[in-house]
Amino acid sequence: MDFDIKDEKLAEEGRLRTEWAAQSMPVLSFIKERFAREKPLEGINLAACLHVTTETAYLVETLKAGGANVRLCASNPLSTQDDVAAYLAIEHKIPVFAIKGEDKDTYYSHIKAVLEVVPDVTMDDGADLVSTLHSEYREYLGNIKGGTEETTTGVIRLRSMADDKVLQYPIIAVNDANTKHLFDNRYGTGQSTIDGILRATNRLIAGSNFVVCGYGWCGRGVAMRASGMGARVVVTEVDPLRALEAVMDGYQVMTIAEAAKIGDFFCTLTGDIHVIRGEHFEVMKDGAIVCNSGHFNVEIDLDALEKMAKNRRKIREYVKEFTLENGKRIYVLGEGRLINLAAAEGHPSSVMDMSFANQALCAEYLKKHGSELEKKVYGVPKEIDEEIARLKLKSMGIQIDKLTEEQEKYLHSWEMGT
Repeated sequence: MDFDIKDEKLAEEGRLRTEWAAQSMPVLSFIKERFAREKPLEGINLAACLHVTTETAYLVETLKAGGANVRLCASNPLSTQDDVAAYLAIEHKIPVFAIKGEDKDTYYSHIKAVLEVVPDVTMDDGADLVSTLHSEYREYLGNIKGGTEETTTGVIRLRSMADDKVLQYPIIAVNDANTKHLFDNRYGTGQSTIDGILRATNRLIAGSNFVVCGYGWCGRGVAMRASGMGARVVVTEVDPLRALEAVMDGYQVMTIAEAAKIGDFFCTLTGDIHVIRGEHFEVMKDGAIVCNSGHFNVEIDLDALEKMAKNRRKIREYVKEFTLENGKRIYVLGEGRLINLAAAEGHPSSVMDMSFANQALCAEYLKKHGSELEKKVYGVPKEIDEEIARLKLKSMGIQIDKLTEEQEKYLHSWEMGT
């Protein structure tokens, strides 16, 4: 079998950790049981470019149970858990192409290896798989029923492709599902980002100035958790509505130029390029810690920092020290890649349960309805979003009310007033 992983001997460790994750993924377990009975993905070649974590392993198990022929590669060079890659390759015979720390050439060679399956459905996290398909494998495009996209950055890229009329098959923006971004982005990113920063640095957050660049759902989550640990949170934004919301949530809001002067920790979560630049590094405190929790490592201008530094050294496993000409030291975590996966384990499995339930059900939806869809980006169908929420509540033993006939009538009529 074709695969490229770090060490086959890690498979048992990966199996145990995936088993542990699966215990907190009841919604995906419900889906896996049904998929095993009904085989709704029978005959589908599925190319997946995702963070290779324990939660992803359980998603892949679910897709395979549904009959899909899955090939998997990493969606980020530092996000792979090598034991999980070994577990899927050795015990499940899944062609996996992922090694933590792989260089850029290897990263793209792995994407190309996954595309050799000639996919019917793609499952992407960041849109590198889709962009590679459109640039180098255009002969495969006519075969594809549709795809899914997991993250904000990828959805932005794919909507740009659709606007430019170059997107050649329909994509469902899993990221935009309420059962994804309201929970995964906020609670998952919030907790796992702080976890990654703590594992990388072992520094105290309480009493620090913690700068959050971007106040989308991910930024909200990180700000909430940093504040809960005693930090004075500063938010930088370009969107006036989000900036106003951050003010109302009790945070200081200012420009990055001003925040750079006072921050102890900096975390970018914007999905945009060069949010923290050379002019900001110049005014930072000695010992400032800079990291990113957006999908790509472009949010911090690392090239500028390299040019400004007179000395560089790795001081901890995920900490690189840059000493500037003025003697100040700037510390970059995890090579500027997503710190929650570079230095930690990513989101808790209980929140990924809903995100990956969306992936599984949207793959099923695309097999049934892909041929009916236009070449554009779609939201997750409302019935899928609501079914996942219902199953999650069921797994938690929580019951909610139903509308009475009188209430239904009132909500759908205009005659009744005060």
